[in-house]
Amino acid sequence: MSEVQRRRPGETREKLMNAALALVGKGRHFASIGIREITRQAGVVPTSFYRHFRSVDDLGLQLVDELGLVLRRMMREARANVLHADRLIEESVEIFVAHAQANRSFFLFMAQGLAGESRAVQEGIRSEMRFFANELANDLRRLRLLENLSDADLDMTCDLVVRTVAFSLADILSISPDDDYQVGQVRKRTTRFLQLVFLGAGHWKSG
Repeated sequence: MSEVQRRRPGETREKLMNAALALVGKGRHFASIGIREITRQAGVVPTSFYRHFRSVDDLGLQLVDELGLVLRRMMREARANVLHADRLIEESVEIFVAHAQANRSFFLFMAQGLAGESRAVQEGIRSEMRFFANELANDLRRLRLLENLSDADLDMTCDLVVRTVAFSLADILSISPDDDYQVGQVRKRTTRFLQLVFLGAGHWKSG
């Protein structure tokens, strides 16, 4: 049986996606990566790319779907492990930073995509952020927090929280995961930002 025949279904597709992420992890901007570069990194012939993706943008949208899975795992972990309301922000930030470090290439792709040239990839990432904000709003309703806010103002607050955390990605990704002091400083600063957001929201009078 030939090597091609022995490959499991989807193996080449997975190799191409991992290759694109590996290039991003090496410092390349996703918008500047070409098909030949991706296939060379993946160790496959360029023509095989078109058996799985229509374009680099199409590959990027598949990476957005994978990023969504990473974000959902992070959300599940937060729901399972954040047990004390008074440490909700601090513990959630710790989980976010840990996931950003463990999935560095994915989060680099996210940071690049938010300001990238591909409108499709940008909108895909923003859609994931909106989903994340909606889930946060539902969790806060379930926990009966910020009940002074109207639904519209709660949704806006959660959107601001997600945007604040996304903005902190630049800080997280610019430092070495082994630099415990700087990682701790990013955690403290991000926690402080969110505490100020929730403090303001708690005193906001809707309507």
